[in-house]
This record gives sequence, structure tokens and C-alpha cells, in this order.
Amino acid sequence: MKVVAIIQARLGSTRLPGKVLVLLAGEPALARVVRRLARARTLDEIVVATTTRPADDEIESFCDERGWLCSRGSEDDVLDRYYQAAIAREADVVVRITSDCPLIEPIVVDRVVGEFLARYPEIDYVSNVAPQRTYPRGLDTEAVSMEALRRVWAEIRDAEYREHVTLYIRRHAETFRIHNVTNETDLSGMRWTVDTPEDLAFVRRIYDHFGNDTFSWQDVLAALEQHPEWLDINRHVQHKKV
Repeated sequence: MKVVAIIQARLGSTRLPGKVLVLLAGEPALARVVRRLARARTLDEIVVATTTRPADDEIESFCDERGWLCSRGSEDDVLDRYYQAAIAREADVVVRITSDCPLIEPIVVDRVVGEFLARYPEIDYVSNVAPQRTYPRGLDTEAVSMEALRRVWAEIRDAEYREHVTLYIRRHAETFRIHNVTNETDLSGMRWTVDTPEDLAFVRRIYDHFGNDTFSWQDVLAALEQHPEWLDINRHVQHKKV
């Protein structure tokens, strides 16, 4: 089974434009995502899926410079963007990652994907976000079978579900076979994603502390125990409602 991680990335973020290429300890955020994801042992390939908008030529050029796979598709129909990228790479399992998660954890990715592979073909979708989130927001990992992705892509026309790739699957547990990976401790109140200037300030504090991207999420938790005030930087930020 070929497992392909697809990172959705674009420069046109509404709350923090250009966030995927902002610098974190000297490296663009997208590079931090790809480098951390590359340490996951369960992935066969990583693809950056950006849009066909001229503004996102910069993302394609950056991928070309780094030698990364890059696919381009619809800005609004993100489901089609994923599906086309997955078809091109002949994926059996698609792992959905977003580019605003520069603290993505390879150990967590391997746990989610490992749970999927252990249960397939009796499972359609495994994640650490639904129906319950217990990991910090920003470690989000979703694994979906190509069969399930193809079914949603072919049958669902609702714009909301086309924009949010796995939302239809998550909202229809009576139709799809879903498994939820949970952490022993509920850490869902922590924001490790980058969606606002405050989020960026928090993640930059983490990267400035370590100076690299080889730290683990457990290392971050240890640093936060020593510096709990860092959590106040973006504690007040409300996540966008879907």
C-alpha cells in the first residue's frame, strides 16, 4: 500500500497572508513542515498541493528549488486538489496535513497512519481530530483510504465539503468506518498551529528556543513546563469555525 502525505499550502490565507513561507529560525515554515514530516516512517511520499493562482507560483518554485513533489489545483475545491494529487502519485492511502502546522510531529503521524494500516481494509478514515481532539491543535493528522476519498470526490457537490477535504467523512460516521487516535492527556486547549500573528509569535518562540526542527513534541511540552507563560501568547485566539 502506497501512503502519500499531501500538504495543502497557499499564500492567500485570510488571517495571516503568506504564512506558509514566513521564517522560523531562518527557514520558511513550509520547509519546517516538510522536514519534520519526512521523518515519519510510515510515509512513502510527500506532496505539496498548492493552487493554480499566479500568487502561488512562488510555492511551486520553492518546491522545485528544494526538490519536493508539487501539485497544483483548485483554490476553493480543495477536495479535487487532493484527489488529483493522489491520483497522480498512485496513492492507496492519503494523509492530510496542512501547511500551517510547523510543529507537526512524525511520531504522532506514524501512530495515526500505523493505526490505519493495522485496521485496513476494515477502516476508511483514522485521525487524531475526530470525533475527539486530545492533541494540541497543530499536530492534526488524518489518514483516509483512496476508496473513501474517491467516493466523496465523485458524489458530494456541496461547496463546504469540497473546501474541507475530510469534513463530509467526519460528519457521516454512520456511513464511513472511522477510528479516533487519542492521547492519554487532553492537550486540545493548546494552539500549536499558525493562523494569526499571535500564533506565529508562539511558534517562533518555540523555534527560537530550539534553533532547529529536530525537537519532538515531548520536547515542546517540556519547554512549556519550564515556560508556561509562552502559552499566554496565543491562548485567547479562537479557531475559525467550519
